[in-house]
Amino acid sequence: MDERIVKETPKLGFGLMRLPKRFMKTDIPQVEQMVDLFLENGMTYFDTAFVYGSSEKDIKKALVDRYPREDYTLATKLFAMAALNEKKAQEQFFKSLDRTGAGYFDYYLLHSLMGSNVKRYDKFKLWDFVNEQKEKGLIKNIGFSFHSNPILLDRLLTEHPEIDFVQLQLNYKDWNSPNVSSRENYEVARKHNKPIVVMEPVKGGNLANPKKEIEELFRSYNPNASNASWAIRFAASLDGILTVLSGMSNVEQMKDNLSFMKNFEPLNNEEQEIIRKAQSMMGDSVTIDCTNCHYCTKGCPKEVPIPEIFNSLNLELGNGQMEEAKKLYSEVTKNASASDCIDCKQCERTCPQHLEITKNLKKANEIFDY
Repeated sequence: MDERIVKETPKLGFGLMRLPKRFMKTDIPQVEQMVDLFLENGMTYFDTAFVYGSSEKDIKKALVDRYPREDYTLATKLFAMAALNEKKAQEQFFKSLDRTGAGYFDYYLLHSLMGSNVKRYDKFKLWDFVNEQKEKGLIKNIGFSFHSNPILLDRLLTEHPEIDFVQLQLNYKDWNSPNVSSRENYEVARKHNKPIVVMEPVKGGNLANPKKEIEELFRSYNPNASNASWAIRFAASLDGILTVLSGMSNVEQMKDNLSFMKNFEPLNNEEQEIIRKAQSMMGDSVTIDCTNCHYCTKGCPKEVPIPEIFNSLNLELGNGQMEEAKKLYSEVTKNASASDCIDCKQCERTCPQHLEITKNLKKANEIFDY
C-alpha cells in the first residue's frame, strides 16, 4: 500500500456493524445524519461486511446514493464460513457490489481468519480470487481481518506478501492478553510492514464503561474526556495504523468520537502512563469478555441469545447486581435460554474472542435457570 495513503487517511473509521435501530430496522435517517457529520469533519473510511445483516444495503442508502464516490472509501468483507462452496463464496463479492452500489471497493478483506477456518479460504482459492478482482480494478487494496495467534499471522503474511493491509483487534485491555494476543499480532504486522486497521478498540463498548477506579483515574487527568476516547486514542497512537474503527450506534457517539479525533493528538507520556496504570488495575477480571459481535449466534441450532445472556451474567459477576441480572436474563431468554445449549460448540469455533462459551452458558444456567 502506498505510504501516502496511510499518512493521509484520517485515523477514525466508521464501523457499520452496530448501526442504530428503530422498530427492529436500521434507523436510516439517523445513519444519514451520522454519515453527514463524519464526512463534514474530514473522515472518509467506512467499514461493513457481507454478513453484517442489512449493513451493506443501509450504507448504500445513507452514503453511496448521496455522495460522490471520490468523497469516501468503503471496505467490506467475504466470509468463507457463510458459503458452502467456492462459487457461493465468490458470489459474496458480487452481491456486495450490488448491495452497496459502490462500483468498486477501496478495501476488501477476507473475513475473520483464524485457525479453525483458514483452510476453507485456501480450499475455495479466495486469495487468488481477490487478487483477480484487484487486477480488474474492482478492489484497490486487499487484506484480511484476523482473530488468532501471532504464529498463524506470521505464516499468512509470509505466504501472501501481496496483502496490502491487515485488520487486528487492538485495545489496551487485550494488549497483553494470551487469548487475543493484541501486542504480539501488532508486532508481527509491523515486522511485515503492513498497515493496520484497528477493530474493537473499545472492545464492543466494554471500555466505554470500565470499573469505577479506572474511570476515576481517567477523570482525574481530564474530566472532559470520555472513557471511549482513551481507548480509541490508545489504538490510534500506535505506529503503522491506517485507521481505527469505531462501531458507532447513535449520533451522540459519533459526536463524541469526532470531538477528539477530528484533530487527533497521540497520547502524551503522562497519558501513556495512565493507560499502563489502568491495565494494571484491571488484573484478572471474572467477567466474560464478550464484544456482542453475534458471530456465535449465526449458526446456533437452538438460537440461544449468547451475547445477551453474557451481558446478564456480567451484571452479577462484575457488579454483584443479581436482581438486575435476573431481570435482564428473563427479558432476553423468552425464546431460548442457556439451558437450551446442546454443547455442540459451533459457537466456540466462530468466536473471535476464543471464549469458553458453553462453559459460561452452563454457569448462566446454574445461576438463572434453577
